[in-house]
Amino acid sequence: MTGGAGFIGAHLVSALLSRGHRVRVLDSLDPQVHGTCPAFRVPDGAEMVRGNLLDRDLLDRALEGIEVVFHQAACVGVAQSMYLAAAYTRVNCVGTALLMEKIVSRRARVEKVVVASSMSIYGEGEYACPSCGPAVPGPRSAERLSAGKWNPACPGCGEDLRPAPTRETKPPAPTSVYAGTKRFQEETVLNLGRAYGIPAVALRYFNVYGPGQALSNPYTGVAAIFSSRLLNGMHPVVFEDGWQGRDFVHVSDVVEANLLAMESREADHEVFNVATGRLVPLIELARGLAKRLAPGRGLEPRIAETFREGDIRHCYADIGKIRSRLGFEPRVPLERGYDDLAAWAMTRQAADRFDEANGELFSRGLVRGR
Repeated sequence: MTGGAGFIGAHLVSALLSRGHRVRVLDSLDPQVHGTCPAFRVPDGAEMVRGNLLDRDLLDRALEGIEVVFHQAACVGVAQSMYLAAAYTRVNCVGTALLMEKIVSRRARVEKVVVASSMSIYGEGEYACPSCGPAVPGPRSAERLSAGKWNPACPGCGEDLRPAPTRETKPPAPTSVYAGTKRFQEETVLNLGRAYGIPAVALRYFNVYGPGQALSNPYTGVAAIFSSRLLNGMHPVVFEDGWQGRDFVHVSDVVEANLLAMESREADHEVFNVATGRLVPLIELARGLAKRLAPGRGLEPRIAETFREGDIRHCYADIGKIRSRLGFEPRVPLERGYDDLAAWAMTRQAADRFDEANGELFSRGLVRGR
């Protein structure tokens, strides 16, 4: 399990151990994610190997005797990737290529590879125009965003487009360096898996949330960033007008998708959305978390009316394929997920670094106002 000390990886390790599997974790324990003094302890029965994907000798040792590889490791964050492009590319792209080279060299042993891909590779989700029907918009222009026209325009008539469920057949159109590296990870694993006869699966995670998120990492998931602000008595800040939509899936459902991908031959050499199929405005997410983490404190979300380079407006999933092929069904509704995340977050200490991160982006021209 690469990245097995991370948010999703640690949950998946525990689930595998509970099913009787032996698990080896390879993780660099990046201070941005784990803090400067990592407190992670591998669950009883799992083996921990500390290091990164760029160490060829370490990869050899980590893969010894391994039958299934879950590739969760990655530098994560749309915004940060726009000014640390080389670092993201080294870890996500070169690291994945090296991992697959090592897997290919011992292909008689490795029986399956499951790679964590991302909804970010789609760029904007699928859309429909009330007048023209299905539409594929390009990236939103700075001029349009500066005028407060947040929704993509129909390429045909110019009307605002309405979001539609995004299927795995939508051609990738990454809008950030991070998204581009996730596309590379997915395609590298699938292409080499097909070429060498190693069953490989790509799971396109949508917005994963739940207990165990890195609350002090300002480039992590938006649910964690909002939670950190609220725990520190600060208003959550929402870019644009707050009504941009995402598909939030609980980490336990993501774990279940990984287990199904490992166990089912129907998954081999396929890509699947891992999500709920529900579009949730970010302002609704912020309000739901504020109700639980700061009740009665008046910490309503603040609408920034600024926009970040690399961001998209809407993307939510069509989960018909993973339902029909693997029997996946998301079990945690967002309302219960709020309670789960909040109960855990209130037991943690979180450093709010949002203003620091936003200032960094602003100084580089990656955050702009109307």
